[in-house]
Amino acid sequence: MGPVFINPGGPGGSGVWFVKHLGPYYQSVVGKNHDIISFDPRGVGASTPRITCWEDMQDSKIWNFKDVDVLDAHPGSVYDAYAHAAASSQQCASTLQPSTESDLGVGSFVSTASVARDMLEIMTKVGEEKLKYWGFSYGTYLGATFAAMYPDKVARMVNDGNVDAVEYSAGRAIHFIQDADTIMAAFYHFCRVAGQELCAFHMDAEKDIEARLQQLLEKIRKNPVVVPGSSSPSGRPQIVSYSKVQRMIGSTLYRPLVMFPALANALAALEKGDGTVFLELATQKFDDPLLCENRCGAQDGGDPIDPTPETPEAEGSEDGGTTILCSDGGWMNDTVDEFAAYVDELMIRSKSVGAIMAEMRLECVHWSVQAKWKFDGPFEGNTSHPILFIANKADNVTPLRSAQANAKGFPNSVILVQNGYGHTSLSAPSKCTAKTIRAYFQGGILPAPETVCEPDLTPFEPYNVTSSIAESCGDHELDVALFELMKAPVVGAGA
Repeated sequence: MGPVFINPGGPGGSGVWFVKHLGPYYQSVVGKNHDIISFDPRGVGASTPRITCWEDMQDSKIWNFKDVDVLDAHPGSVYDAYAHAAASSQQCASTLQPSTESDLGVGSFVSTASVARDMLEIMTKVGEEKLKYWGFSYGTYLGATFAAMYPDKVARMVNDGNVDAVEYSAGRAIHFIQDADTIMAAFYHFCRVAGQELCAFHMDAEKDIEARLQQLLEKIRKNPVVVPGSSSPSGRPQIVSYSKVQRMIGSTLYRPLVMFPALANALAALEKGDGTVFLELATQKFDDPLLCENRCGAQDGGDPIDPTPETPEAEGSEDGGTTILCSDGGWMNDTVDEFAAYVDELMIRSKSVGAIMAEMRLECVHWSVQAKWKFDGPFEGNTSHPILFIANKADNVTPLRSAQANAKGFPNSVILVQNGYGHTSLSAPSKCTAKTIRAYFQGGILPAPETVCEPDLTPFEPYNVTSSIAESCGDHELDVALFELMKAPVVGAGA
């Protein structure tokens, strides 16, 4: 039945990496009579020329190794972070700007509009007249852009975990974190329900778990936990600071099923002054999705074509992702005081991650590399076949609200709500959702409006993929596929 194109998100995610490692699992969902195709967008992964803001990768690693506090960590943190981001933007401009008047520079050609045109070209080259597509997170913005630019070329499109296209392209998103505190509340709720055996941070009341966490954060803000070199995975002394713990908490909201139990263990150990459990979680041993300090080197030094231990495969490109994000959203020219007001606004919308997620806008402060071609909408069109939008009941960065906003521009499209927590449908495996996606790709069948799918698991519940063998071989295969996709890395975050 032809290919289904995949975009894993970001921006900056390597489609090549995700298809090489997860292609059979995507195929188990859409149907094995479909091929799976993805690609590295301009400036990312195996695409050449690659986007890098540093001529020497060692310099990049040293710069990214510098800890920058979360914006609410201490008085003045926002000013230091603003200056750090401005310096990063200047560094990128120096390497991405044109060297001559006739050379526009690689940074001028990496907008999502250009990538949508590339996807049309790839589709045509493999002999397809219309696109079948499943995009996640930022990939939904690519999908909405393609559908708006080429509505008559859409055969099937699943936009899963939706970025608000209008807010993203305007570069000043504020609504994207409105569900984050709901997921944080789910940590307190399901930890209480799970009991001490399954949740190490358990207490008898949810409000007591929340108060316990706040007390721990205030303690670490003043007295970070020191891990001696003899107990550190790196062999060097490590400091577990307020900022590191807050970023870890923020990262767990993307994949509660995978991360909540480990987070509870780390928090309980930190209360006792033991930071080793936290450091183990913060390394690749647990495949944490968003800890930049563990991934930046691999992201921009990796080689997806010829990986080696020194230059391993990379699931994303940080500099490429930043360039795409800032090209799409434009130059962020807020003064430091204007940006501080934006931080305050996001912190009102989300107590748990507002200060962390404001950093996404900070990436583009004083950004001066502009795209030659930028699509600003309108994000609407009468597509050849209606689009299927998917949203979790509570998604920490791509809320149901965004799916509803995007769907308004595309007649007869349908929103499937998954009654789960986390980022995209993959964070909360649901055979109901997976079978709905398969029916859509196989026969163009859309679910009824206001359809809700239940997830197969709740946070802190052990996952046993062998339990479905008794049901059917097909359900067992689907369980395995959903389990592997749930564990997959999260590249960047949509806004």
